[in-house]
Amino acid sequence: MLGSGTVSYEVGGNLDATCFGGIAAVHRLVTKLGLVDQINEGLHLLKVHLPYHESDHVLNLTYNVMCGGTRLEDIERLRHDTAYMNALGADLIPDPTTAGDFCRRFAETDVVELMEAINAVRPQLWAGRGGDLLGPLAYIDADGTIVPTSGRRKAGMDMSYNRIWGYAPLIVSLANTKEVLYLVNRPGNAPSHQDAATWIDKAIDLVQPHAPRVCLRGDTDFSLTAHFDRWAARVDFVFGMDNNHALRTRAEALAETCWTRLHRDATAQNATAQNATGQNAAGQNAAGQNAAGQIRARRDNHKQAIVAERGYLNLELNYEDVACFDYQPGKCDRSYRVVALRKNISRSRGEQVLIDEVRYFFYITTRTDLSAEQVVACANQRCDQENIIASLKSGVGALRVQLHDLVSNWAYMVIAALAWNIKSWFAMMMHRKADRRDYIRMEFRRFFNTIILIPAMVTRRARAITIRLIGYNPALDRLFTAWNTTERTRFG
Repeated sequence: MLGSGTVSYEVGGNLDATCFGGIAAVHRLVTKLGLVDQINEGLHLLKVHLPYHESDHVLNLTYNVMCGGTRLEDIERLRHDTAYMNALGADLIPDPTTAGDFCRRFAETDVVELMEAINAVRPQLWAGRGGDLLGPLAYIDADGTIVPTSGRRKAGMDMSYNRIWGYAPLIVSLANTKEVLYLVNRPGNAPSHQDAATWIDKAIDLVQPHAPRVCLRGDTDFSLTAHFDRWAARVDFVFGMDNNHALRTRAEALAETCWTRLHRDATAQNATAQNATGQNAAGQNAAGQNAAGQIRARRDNHKQAIVAERGYLNLELNYEDVACFDYQPGKCDRSYRVVALRKNISRSRGEQVLIDEVRYFFYITTRTDLSAEQVVACANQRCDQENIIASLKSGVGALRVQLHDLVSNWAYMVIAALAWNIKSWFAMMMHRKADRRDYIRMEFRRFFNTIILIPAMVTRRARAITIRLIGYNPALDRLFTAWNTTERTRFG
């Protein structure tokens, strides 16, 4: 299939082309949203704006990430791409050393100002095409993560609970649009809930004017009972609760008639084994059928056979039950609905069957419009935030420790995470609702390959920039619909 003849290379001096043809449409959206002005008005880090403004530095770092860069040094390749700079309407861009020095100029208040400047343009999108994504109920998710580093001189780093040196950023995101609303860097020994209430309050203030209802979600670390009453007065919430003695005693005292069997969606149970085509590794769809409509037998479970052969302890879920009761935490003035989830787990070691184990999980909520099963499902859906965090770590590379202290790394995290947010904003500009949802859920690397990585010739004139795409890309229609919508829309 593959062949090769004589190959010769030539340098075309009359052609000005780049492989990042989609970046011009992205920059056009960012400019029309007014993000450039917001950053320049909110940030004051440079005494003299010659030749760069604060927005130039921020967007230079962000676009480096959007063009596949993973390090500050990757900016150097863009500085020698004249077509790329022409697509952005720039004569030159900051070099990697200057970009690193810019991040080191930040103080904590400056990073907060940058996040607020970014958040200032979001309502324009939520009031337009992003409104249908918010829907009748907006979900704000909060979680912490560990960002490891092998460096020894990174100021502000510390050892986490699992003995990993690094930082422990807090991520507050909007589940409906996958946007990162706030990203807060903290020392590695910081618990997940440290200062979380402050940033959750800011997220509520940001989202609440643009959504009929708001619901907070988080794991047990974010069950901050001291804030439940004031949160309940403004929004709904679904939080996990620790399996403490008081809740476990209440659950064990419930009559058996209070418990109902939990039947999880069979499609969701099979989702982990399915790929993008709707088929699992055996070539079967959700119904266990192949392309010819024939039901195929399951393949042997090799992992299970090894566990049994070596006598490892094996846990298998038999069934789940749910029940509800009211519970008033010690720091609250009112009671809240608690959903108890009881899991019956069989235990075996090799061929020996042990006594079944019963485990309890608890969720506290203000949601009375949901059944107990729906509360459990809603709480489990918060796990999708882990995909956002994973994308920030691997796809975007925002959660990487590239600079020398906590605040400068915090600034870089926020700037790099802006690339992830721009992906969601660009998806909102697409014409078809299905495309908007697909591209919002899309992995960042795939977005880069389909929207940004498009070969193009660039012609820069006095009042216009012409991007002439070279070759065909199956996603060009999505690019054009988003670009046309951007040009037709008047933001603000």
